[in-house]
Amino acid sequence: MTISLRVLRPSQWTPHLFVVSAFLSLSGCAGTSKPFEQAIGPAALTSEQIAEIVGSPDRSAADRTNDLRRKPEQMLAFLEVRKGMTVLDLSTGGGYTTELLARAVGLTGTAYGQSQPPRAPDTPPRPAVAPEGDSSPQLARPQTTTIASPTVRRTSVQALAERAKNPAVSNLHSVVRPFEDPVPQDLIGRLDLVTLMFNYHDLGHMGIDRAKMNAAVFAAMKPGATYVIADHAGRPGTGISEAGTLHRIEEAFLRKEVEAAGFRLLEQADFLRNPSDPRNKNTPEPAQPKDEFVLKFVKP
Repeated sequence: MTISLRVLRPSQWTPHLFVVSAFLSLSGCAGTSKPFEQAIGPAALTSEQIAEIVGSPDRSAADRTNDLRRKPEQMLAFLEVRKGMTVLDLSTGGGYTTELLARAVGLTGTAYGQSQPPRAPDTPPRPAVAPEGDSSPQLARPQTTTIASPTVRRTSVQALAERAKNPAVSNLHSVVRPFEDPVPQDLIGRLDLVTLMFNYHDLGHMGIDRAKMNAAVFAAMKPGATYVIADHAGRPGTGISEAGTLHRIEEAFLRKEVEAAGFRLLEQADFLRNPSDPRNKNTPEPAQPKDEFVLKFVKP
């Protein structure tokens, strides 16, 4: 087979040929061009990289047990974590998710875990919070039970400090701020990802101004950054009215609140769904996993 080439004079070039020529010229500049991945930033972690993170031998036995319920491989893949990201985990608790994020973003990135400032011993009890979003009062409601005195345990700050002793997650930091203003000033405009795992419902019976919190998160994120929330699914029409009893929230109710802050729903995952859960008890009967949703919102 013979291939013939015809050389065109510049006056014969079309716009399409000019674009192709320019692209080939740029791509042929050895030593001066960057790989495509570098030009747009690191790629999301591969399944192999995620498996290596989850299987790290220095992770605690407690976290490995928690893996059985939390399915970290699927969650990290859904989060689309990249090396070098700046991430914030709201309501960090013991730091399970925050540590996974710190490992995922690598030492070129940073993971922050947010927790509420401690209440002073002489602070009066919070006033009772009226249930919200209950548009189905005909549904059977659980009886209010007496809450036992909380056991003394490590604070979130102490838990994260203990985790950060591991050189593999020295990029993990604690942020102690109220939910309504959760982002430090030096992180405003720098956040690539914010997560809130299974605690959005608690903000209801805690009396948190969720609209203010979501607005603060929105303002602190880069355009295109994502806000991922996972929680225990409530029945349609219950809103956040069962937050303190069944520890559930209606998915549509949560979505409406977050979108009101300017976020757009980008994707939802089903790897924690359980359609067999009747969603009428805190612990399903018969014993089975709770039906849980995972929603990914984006800042346009």
